[in-house]
Amino acid sequence: MKYTKQITITGLVLFSLYLLQELFQLKFEALETLQQRENYKRWSGLALGLIILAQWLLTFSRIIPKFRKNSGTINEIHKWIGVLSPIVLYIHSTQIGYGYLALFSYLFLANVLLGTVNLDVIKSSKDWIFKGWMITHVSISMCITLLLILHVGVVFYYK
Repeated sequence: MKYTKQITITGLVLFSLYLLQELFQLKFEALETLQQRENYKRWSGLALGLIILAQWLLTFSRIIPKFRKNSGTINEIHKWIGVLSPIVLYIHSTQIGYGYLALFSYLFLANVLLGTVNLDVIKSSKDWIFKGWMITHVSISMCITLLLILHVGVVFYYK
């Protein structure tokens, strides 16, 4: 991949910054004020949800024969969206959350890290590493998507 080094560094830096701000409780008051507004929550949540759902385009580009020729480009876009996604998570909510939202946040960040340290970075030709990495990444992605759907359902049910 053309941008492997840049993607990896960007992903590790953003992941680390997210963890540091959480660890040291570094907050931006203006952003937290915005996050209290119902309209802001919905639009930033929509952006985060669309990013999560857009990541599934890579899967479709690999399983639908008509789109296979574009899977290399989509893979590159997938990686960039993945490593930049902690910014959108932070914009949506500066807090990890509780209960299923904490689970969502931890799985989301773990998957970002796993995606950042992807098979292009690992550079192993061992089949078990490929399968293990892929199964883990896709399984976590499925859990994140299900938790996203649960969250949207809860948000609109109680409003």
